Amino acid sequence: MFRKIVALGALGAAALGLPFSDSSAHAQEWPTRPVRFILPFGPASGADIAARLLSEQLKGIWGQPVVIEGRPGGDGLISIRAVVHGKDDHLLFFGPSSAFVVHPYVHDNLDYDPEKDLTPIAGVAKVQVAMAVPTSLGVANLKEFVALAKSKPDALSYGVAPGFSEFVFNGFLKENDLRIVKVPYRDITQAPPDIGINRIQMAMMSYAAMRAQAQTGNIRVLAINDSKRSDAAPDIPSVVESGFPGLVASPILGLLGPRDMPLAARQKAAAGILQALKDKAIVDGLARSGQPAAPMGIEEFQAGLNEQHALVARIAKVLSLTRKR
Repeated sequence: MFRKIVALGALGAAALGLPFSDSSAHAQEWPTRPVRFILPFGPASGADIAARLLSEQLKGIWGQPVVIEGRPGGDGLISIRAVVHGKDDHLLFFGPSSAFVVHPYVHDNLDYDPEKDLTPIAGVAKVQVAMAVPTSLGVANLKEFVALAKSKPDALSYGVAPGFSEFVFNGFLKENDLRIVKVPYRDITQAPPDIGINRIQMAMMSYAAMRAQAQTGNIRVLAINDSKRSDAAPDIPSVVESGFPGLVASPILGLLGPRDMPLAARQKAAAGILQALKDKAIVDGLARSGQPAAPMGIEEFQAGLNEQHALVARIAKVLSLTRKR
């Protein structure tokens, strides 16, 4: 009976917008109801693939269903605001660090702080970003694409995953003096079919989201945005091999909670993620999708995010951007 009374008290605190105590029964017993993963992308995105791979295993570990909700749009802000302002430790953000690390440099009236209002729980995988063109464009590598773009200023168009990937791509455009027209996408997972029919001529996004189109032969993946080749696509060169080291972009896919999520609840959530990532079927599924497993607990994930924030600050200098928040 005492445990029920304490749990009800914790729920009442949540209803009033009060943070839970780390020592509360609610935090110790987390989760007490279904856990919702809020994603910044739609179906078939890398985050969606990973979340669905994990969901059944987590249901068994946590004893509660995991509900996956894609809320694309608004440069990731729609999904992030749902978590930050929801103040609910069963409503968590599941997505790549690229979805939020650049926000302080690109939004004038940002209503949250990425480094304080999203609290790390666990890292899941490294997101392998890739660059692709229509096969019909007739270019075989990045150097040929750059040469084509320089010969036809403002004639080519591109789509890019919002956030970190777009930041890196903009640095690439500036460093190579390229003029290519951006096509905005509410959901970047809609870009691969457009590449396949030559509606746009370049895309930079997760390899997982473009892999199916690449297998049809309609699009050609020119490079993986990493320092080395991907085990999921060993025939595709890295951007470093291709001569463009400034294009390295390897976001961390992970789970984050609202600012006041109790430490005990975060630790339990992290333990569940790390346990699930011991399952070979999940690890193999992540690898096939171009997202090699990278299990990280709270502290390691925080350190990885700190490195991403530092990298963004360096790119911001190249782009002559200052932090707005």
